[in-house]
Amino acid sequence: MTAPLTPPPPPHDPSSQGAWPPPPGPYGYGAQVPHDGGPQEPGLLTELRDAAVVTVLVTVLGVLLGLLWVWLAPRVPLVGDVVDGGWVVYLKDTEGEQAVGADGTFTLLGLAFGAVTAAAVFLWRRRGGVPLVVALALGGLFASLIAWRIGLWLGPTDDVLTHAKSVGKGVTFSAPLKLGAHGALLAWSMAAMVVHLGLTALFGPRDPELYGTPPAG
Repeated sequence: MTAPLTPPPPPHDPSSQGAWPPPPGPYGYGAQVPHDGGPQEPGLLTELRDAAVVTVLVTVLGVLLGLLWVWLAPRVPLVGDVVDGGWVVYLKDTEGEQAVGADGTFTLLGLAFGAVTAAAVFLWRRRGGVPLVVALALGGLFASLIAWRIGLWLGPTDDVLTHAKSVGKGVTFSAPLKLGAHGALLAWSMAAMVVHLGLTALFGPRDPELYGTPPAG
């Protein structure tokens, strides 16, 4: 005895439920995240343009760093004297640490400028990106070089013998402003990169996540 042949059930009518079930997403997790017109990823040309602007603005700030260095850096006192008919110049305080203080002042100012510029760039472009970080590093280096040259230019003259003769024998005058530790030129760039990367990691926008039920197996 055989069972009667019955026709298969009719296909499900999509109109009864309003729509066919959505196809699986690209990763098999069901529906994709709908596009809601939110912020878009900046293009490469836009990132390069922003990086160029940051580099120029940060470099210009090197003038301010140089002026502050000339103003805040401690002076190294020198004294001129006449020995055997010739002028000699020597340190007034042989145990002084003014020269080290000049390097330290430049380094601290560079760290402060690096942190401030990194925070400003992050607030301007929160998404960040490699071009902005590179721009901060290059701009900080260029600004430090400019500040260094401004300090040499606006600081005391480097012709110490002529200066000693002009002020007179036994009169204290300031030595040229010098940067003994050239590694201080990297303080701005290092601080800017660290602060910007840290802010981006902590407060930067996150990539949207797909939702749905992962497929079995």
